[in-house]
Amino acid sequence: MKKALLLHSSREGQTVKILHFIEKELAGDYQCELVDLHEIPNVNLADYDKVLIGASIRYGHFNKKLYRFIDNNFSALKASNAAFFCVNLTARKPGKDTPEGSVYIQKFLKLSPWQPETIEVFAGALYYPRYRFFDRIMIQFIMKMTGGETDSSKEVEYTNWDRVRQFSLRFGSL
Repeated sequence: MKKALLLHSSREGQTVKILHFIEKELAGDYQCELVDLHEIPNVNLADYDKVLIGASIRYGHFNKKLYRFIDNNFSALKASNAAFFCVNLTARKPGKDTPEGSVYIQKFLKLSPWQPETIEVFAGALYYPRYRFFDRIMIQFIMKMTGGETDSSKEVEYTNWDRVRQFSLRFGSL
């Protein structure tokens, strides 16, 4: 059976949830392995038929370990069937949910030596009750400024699962 490596840089878990969904979509064709980029994995990308990296945005930035992994594995990423997706709350808005309309993807492409051909953007989720006090207040402030949900008792999932399914098909056919 073919193998797919699903790497994640996730803070609150929505990126991992999306990767689990993709893993189910690929089942039958691929044996998938989920790996946390924050643990700086020592994996050989050449051992996999496909590589997918999913990364979330926190306070406007990707985790620095994402860029470190890309720098350390640039040649292998370039030589593999690899794709990338970004998860953020800004993507809940039309026009901000495409690679072309996402400021985070555009910034990523400027900062990263790796320029994946297959890229996608997904809206994340708000998990107010799970956040620490400081994070809850900061995220409420950001959401108030951007016209989003501010009720700290709510959990709101903005992810469009049909788009994730379509991306899974694209990734599976790389």
